[in-house]
Amino acid sequence: MIFAPAAPSEHEALVALVNSAYRGQGAQAGWTTEAGYIDGQRIDLESLQADLAASPDALILTARDEAEGPILGCVWLEPAQAGVWYLGMLTIRPDLQDRQMGRTLLAAGEAYAKERGADRMQMTVVHIRDTLIAWYQRRGYALTGETRPFPHGDDRFGKPLRDDLSFVVMEKSI
Repeated sequence: MIFAPAAPSEHEALVALVNSAYRGQGAQAGWTTEAGYIDGQRIDLESLQADLAASPDALILTARDEAEGPILGCVWLEPAQAGVWYLGMLTIRPDLQDRQMGRTLLAAGEAYAKERGADRMQMTVVHIRDTLIAWYQRRGYALTGETRPFPHGDDRFGKPLRDDLSFVVMEKSI
């Protein structure tokens, strides 16, 4: 796998990739889909670019099989505080989710952050995603006991189909 920070020219492809993995339906859905409890897009081009502009130290690490090949996966990485980096939007193309690329990309993201001074990684996961939470726990992440509110009413991230959605915070020492 080849890992590299996304270029601005790749943002549209990233939006399509993330939306297909998180909100895909039917044959297009991977096991990470949120379509059953959040409707609409996961991200759009304008909000992705605004988020990157608002967090100039953040980046999206991409994964490819070949240097000029299509983006197969991505992960958001951002220094959050001294020694702690936030990891989010871990995405693998739905039709490739049986290749163990998610764990490879997760490890690459952790290594990228560690090389830049991180000693802990932190993430948030929608609280009802038991299978996904368990997947992260098998990779060393632990629930911190902290929760954060879901952005109800902010359609940039989709429209929740449930009123009780929130995020759990997970952390891992690296």
